Amino acid sequence: SLKHSSRRRLRKSTSVIRPQSAASAIGLSIPLPIRVTNMALDSGPWSRVYSFDMSQASEGPKNTIQIGEAAEQVALSVDAIRFYERRALLPKAPRSPGRFRIYTANDVARLTFIKQMQGLGFSLQEIEQLLDLRDRRRDACGEVKDLLSAKVGEVRSKIRELQNLARELALDLRKCNRELRRRQKRAPRACPVLSSSDGREEAVPC
Repeated sequence: SLKHSSRRRLRKSTSVIRPQSAASAIGLSIPLPIRVTNMALDSGPWSRVYSFDMSQASEGPKNTIQIGEAAEQVALSVDAIRFYERRALLPKAPRSPGRFRIYTANDVARLTFIKQMQGLGFSLQEIEQLLDLRDRRRDACGEVKDLLSAKVGEVRSKIRELQNLARELALDLRKCNRELRRRQKRAPRACPVLSSSDGREEAVPC
């Protein structure tokens, strides 16, 4: 028991001397260890790690597509896109290392515009004018208005022509109906629509 009590007293009286405490006791300065945390570097577009704007670098090859995908997005054929390139409506596409045509989002937007203008009845020459105004001039509303006004005039003229054609067709249809009703009681005659222009009826049945 005496031996155990002496050991306990020895433990109480003995203190652990830490390096920093010992160093400070004699006037030395030992730097503390650096704690390394498992934190990832910020690699965002505005990160201080990079010396340039990564948002510009995002327009790289990863955002380009090949001609097949561009055609699918715009609902055009591959041949149509190549035709637009030959007509200089679309800038000539650069090639990938594998010699494939590559297109950007701007090219897809341009193809969409071309398709929309064709749907409105503009010719390729007129679309070329619109593209030139779209690319180079901001205050082009006056010239665009002139092109649109001319196109509206053409459409209205075609409407009048189609209305005249519809009236002529309706007149011939009435002739056919009249003859068919007559045949229910009398012998058939030549088709009035197929009659000669001088008024004589040819022997052509309906």
